[in-house]
Amino acid sequence: MSARPAPSWRPALLGVPAGDGTVRCELCPFRCRLPEGALGSCRVRRNRRGTLETASFSTAVAHLDAIERKPFYHVRPGSRVLTLAPPGCTFRCDYCVNHRLSQYGREDDVPWTGETADPAALVARAAAEGADLALSYSEPGLAPELTLELAELARAERIRVLWKSNGFLTPRAVDLVAPALDAVNIDVKAADEAAHRRLTGASLRPVLDAVERFRAAGVWVEVSTPLVPGCADSPERLGAIARGLAAVDPAMPWHLLRFTPDFRMARALPTPPEQLRRAVDAARERGLRFVYVERALGEAGRSTACPDCGTVLVRRGVWRTLEHRIADGACPGCGAVVPGRWRE
Repeated sequence: MSARPAPSWRPALLGVPAGDGTVRCELCPFRCRLPEGALGSCRVRRNRRGTLETASFSTAVAHLDAIERKPFYHVRPGSRVLTLAPPGCTFRCDYCVNHRLSQYGREDDVPWTGETADPAALVARAAAEGADLALSYSEPGLAPELTLELAELARAERIRVLWKSNGFLTPRAVDLVAPALDAVNIDVKAADEAAHRRLTGASLRPVLDAVERFRAAGVWVEVSTPLVPGCADSPERLGAIARGLAAVDPAMPWHLLRFTPDFRMARALPTPPEQLRRAVDAARERGLRFVYVERALGEAGRSTACPDCGTVLVRRGVWRTLEHRIADGACPGCGAVVPGRWRE
């Protein structure tokens, strides 16, 4: 029987010698202390002869998406991204629809089907397609090395790099990658520490800190919350998340994601549309101005309206932008500012 394919390993950033050949990884808040030959909890970083290595200089996909699918609704509507997916994740979410990528190294039935990433070729393809680059589906926070090399090459082509991330990073890691990123969509999966730990196996506080730290560094931030049963599906829990986001910035876009049964939660029920509708109302009552639902509430759930006069400024289908009327970052009718990265 042939050996299971595996990603290639290469030197990693954010490794700190910890004595006796041990290395401490400073990428995520777990800060794994790794003796010789040991893998981190993510299963894609390891200590090899006193050097931290990463298996995330790889991608399982390289295909074109509408930027709205990441989701980004306040970043260049109608543009496209070349999406990449390195292996691994710092979380262990039981509902993960991308578990065949994110749980590489943890699940026996999750083989690696990707290949070593070639940043020059990927940037050249993005340039030929008139697309930006996005890291998604798995956890891009585990691939700072790939991100930085892509960004260095992409800059000359005026190509941006974006992340769809869980935000579970150390301050040092955020500061390292922020200059390379144009925008990041961060998952805030729960309202409190206990629920977040049950769902992900990790603390919530670093995620909330990353939202603010990326924003302070000038990265455009949008937030997503999946309505996972028993975690972030009640009005009280969603209201608490909305209140916290509004305290940071009431104009920060919030995407409410319908729960889809998968992985270890395949028997749970999908989120009813009425529950999503109530969540949108609750978020707006707590001060958030831009709250979105991709599919379950139809076009109205995807549209961007002026926060002052209510005029619909961006109309979206499921797969693409249908109409974009924002001019110089403002409503053309009343002049109200609509924050975002609207221009090419």
